[in-house]
Amino acid sequence: MPAHANKAARRLLAGCFALTTVPPLFATPAHAQEPPLVATDDGQDSFYCAERRLGYWFYCARPRPVEQPHPPAPPPASATSQLDAITAELRELKAKAILEPTPANVTAYIRFQREQLDRASLFSDVWQRAIWQDPELDYTLQRPVSTLGKRQWQDARNADRNAAMAQLSERYGLFYFFAQSCGACEVMSPIVQSVASTWHIAVRAISTDGGPSRHFPNYTVETNQRTRMGLEPKVTPAVVLWDAVTRRAIPIGYGVMSADELQDRIYLLTSKEAGRDY
Repeated sequence: MPAHANKAARRLLAGCFALTTVPPLFATPAHAQEPPLVATDDGQDSFYCAERRLGYWFYCARPRPVEQPHPPAPPPASATSQLDAITAELRELKAKAILEPTPANVTAYIRFQREQLDRASLFSDVWQRAIWQDPELDYTLQRPVSTLGKRQWQDARNADRNAAMAQLSERYGLFYFFAQSCGACEVMSPIVQSVASTWHIAVRAISTDGGPSRHFPNYTVETNQRTRMGLEPKVTPAVVLWDAVTRRAIPIGYGVMSADELQDRIYLLTSKEAGRDY
């Protein structure tokens, strides 16, 4: 065999030996760790993602869609706006029935009005039941409206008033402004005299025009007393309570009053705070 043929054979044999001893280019090192299987819960191909062990560098898990925020629900209409809408609709139906009085328009207005009347009746009924069940809401416990309750309340109130009036003369007196030319004074003078005599209240009668009074012979002529008391100077008759402790004038009223009304006003202004008896 020629020499050059032997050389070629030896080179071929050495190349084959080298191929059998060199490790593959893409062989996995002994110390390398296999990537874990990728979960395929979302329906991906198991062969592509699990069996082939593609690892972390492949997106086998399908990205979740971004949830779009739901638009906020519109706030519920307030009770005031609902009531305004009902009122506006009722007015519109009424106006339409008047301007176009067809059977359909009039019927629509009557039906809607009846619905609102039923609504008002229900409200009134519930209102009354709530008052019956809660004594704090029942004003009739303070001022009865029934015949029997009103009579009992009036008797108790009269007793309280009489007790207060019996103690009145210890602290208070009356100024009575009249005029001889005043017709109302002729009616009011005996009433003032009667109340004062019943409860032994001292009365100082003052004539605003200098004329006498047959019910108060010991009168005096006015010398600007009403202005100093802050009273309306042109109105007669006028009754003023004088507090001797605080030296303060308390106007009781102007014009003609009955004896009961005069006593009630004196009782309220001297014994009751505002809002306690009304």
